[in-house]
Amino acid sequence: MAVSINIVCLDVPYPANYGGAINMFHKIRCLHQQGVEIYLHCYTYGTRRPQQELEKYCRKVNYYQRKTGLASFFSILPYNVKSRKSKELKKNLQKNNYPILFDALHTCYYINDKEFSGRLKLFRESNIEHNYFYHLAKNENQFLKKLYLYTEAFKLKLFEKYLSAADAMLVVSTEDEQYFKKQFPNNKVYYLPSFHQNDELGIRVGKSDYCLYHGNLSVSENYQAASWLIEHVFSKINHPVIIAGLNPPRFLVEKIARYPHIQLKENCSEQEMNELIENAQIHCLYTPQATGLKLKLLNVLFKGRFVIANDFMVHGTELSMAITIANQPDDYIYKIKQHFTETFDEQLLQIRKDYLKKYCNQHQVNSLIEIITTL
Repeated sequence: MAVSINIVCLDVPYPANYGGAINMFHKIRCLHQQGVEIYLHCYTYGTRRPQQELEKYCRKVNYYQRKTGLASFFSILPYNVKSRKSKELKKNLQKNNYPILFDALHTCYYINDKEFSGRLKLFRESNIEHNYFYHLAKNENQFLKKLYLYTEAFKLKLFEKYLSAADAMLVVSTEDEQYFKKQFPNNKVYYLPSFHQNDELGIRVGKSDYCLYHGNLSVSENYQAASWLIEHVFSKINHPVIIAGLNPPRFLVEKIARYPHIQLKENCSEQEMNELIENAQIHCLYTPQATGLKLKLLNVLFKGRFVIANDFMVHGTELSMAITIANQPDDYIYKIKQHFTETFDEQLLQIRKDYLKKYCNQHQVNSLIEIITTL
């Protein structure tokens, strides 16, 4: 059965160099591999520009300029939603009658529009957004940015009711599944974990000599996590540590420079980052908040050897048995020392493979196509 779909992305989904882009791009790639015809709609702003690579996977790619600035801020609507209002988008969505996948709440300006009342609409959740922004605000140090994040969290909560116009809600964690079923008892809610860059396991058996923490270090959740790990864990051990990621803030660069056994790798290429991930002996992950499904967690489970993380990192997933849990600094330190003496062998590889069956891209894309074709 031929399947065609409109996908509205909050950003240009390529290059896939941060969590949201990874999920968006590899969803598109996997749907294309299954013969789905994709009409892609995405927003340009900042460094995210039109990409010829997307033409390989889509029947048509439409770009819209995001309307950033004060005009989008002074509104009861969330800034992230209002700034993506586009009459051109609405016009292009009306050129066909295919289902519309609104990929993240930020793209949902038209989800409740009366002119789309007869269309099949799917909402793809990536976080309970008002909770996510609230926690970002708590961890933010700059007053004006903190104020913006708290304001946006409030507006996102108010806007959430419009999601009831979706025929299906696709959520990334079991915790979020329960939340949306409670908030929207009359809507169909499906648990569908995130897509990612790994179609199969790429773990190298053996052992190496360094710990790795990686992430987009310009995001407060990630640079606060790195800072916590440095202060409470990495500074207390003698093993080499690498911290890698995009655009680290100055305070983090200075903190890392105090410790000769901790090395910073800034703005690595995709190939360089993959090498770091695949060669690390241990991946140390930490998050102060339980929101959504962490793409970096999936990536290191498919590519990396030993993974140590706190409960919040796997909250709402079925992955707690696939990692080593550590919640206190002493737990991290003890588990790091333990795993540095171990070899990741074929038996551990098979165990990891069994735990990850539900998180394979092939499983997700088959589920998504079934949802689209049976609604």
